[in-house]
Amino acid sequence: MENEMKKTALVLGATGGIGGEVARLLVARGWNVKALHRDPQRAAKPGDGMQWLAGDAMNRDDVVNAAQGTQLIVHAVNPPGYRNWGALVVPMIDNSIAAARASGARILLPGTVYNYGPDAFPIIDEESPQRPVTRKGAIRVELEARLQAAAADGVRTLIVRAGDFFGPKVGNSWFSQGLVKPGKPLTSISYPGSAGVGHQWAYLPDVAETMVRLIENEDKLETFARFQMEGHWDADGTRMVAAIANAAGKPELKAGAFPWWLMALASPFVAVFRELREMRYLWQQPVLMSNKRLVQVLGAEPRTPLDVAVKRTLAGLGNL
Repeated sequence: MENEMKKTALVLGATGGIGGEVARLLVARGWNVKALHRDPQRAAKPGDGMQWLAGDAMNRDDVVNAAQGTQLIVHAVNPPGYRNWGALVVPMIDNSIAAARASGARILLPGTVYNYGPDAFPIIDEESPQRPVTRKGAIRVELEARLQAAAADGVRTLIVRAGDFFGPKVGNSWFSQGLVKPGKPLTSISYPGSAGVGHQWAYLPDVAETMVRLIENEDKLETFARFQMEGHWDADGTRMVAAIANAAGKPELKAGAFPWWLMALASPFVAVFRELREMRYLWQQPVLMSNKRLVQVLGAEPRTPLDVAVKRTLAGLGNL
């Protein structure tokens, strides 16, 4: 009987940073969690509390069938290594919309700041105009436009936008690919930003906690609901670097320049470098997201102290 009272979620992208974080938190909060993966035996971890299903987010029948009986579809799936975004991202969201339409579930989408161009900076709210300057940004705008169109048919969506992710299980991120080198003791820090320019960070467990708390407040959510997190604001680029150095017990460490020149040279040959280089504009000017709407619903934004969050991140990345 108790099991029947439980809510059920389908997580697409449960092996990724944000998908995994949300999935683990939902399990801890008493949800039944189904995770779709092409190779579920490889993806499952002993005792993870999830029901792993064989299937592909690119296959509509797989997604629709997996979503039967769910109240939530976590759409946290992305093409690996930034490859084939144009061909894969939109069909996958269409499949999630079809599954939500069939099951009545709400879609939860982790949003990005790529949707915005410099005309919206420096302070963004949920209604800021979305005029992206990158290919990936244009695809993200299209993806959200499809969700908003589906809302007219009653398909419920929750989008939560946050700054650059960091955390002990973050996967690909600027923190783990740009600032530090995972798997070895910290000897240097590089910083992609321009001197004195502010940057917004989001601790992944805080992002997951925010998302789940919003889901738990379903009665306060619109059919098409959008929220932004403030996270950790680094006003001039020095706060995050100092937190990393202090967490590693090496307060004397200073940040070196990120090798953008190497990205330029290697971009024609390495897809990840090409995509990272496309996002450089977000490091050249301050971009701050307002969390006023979020605070109105939750009362406060979940926020782990920066020093604690950074230390846990470095430990998870094998830097300590």
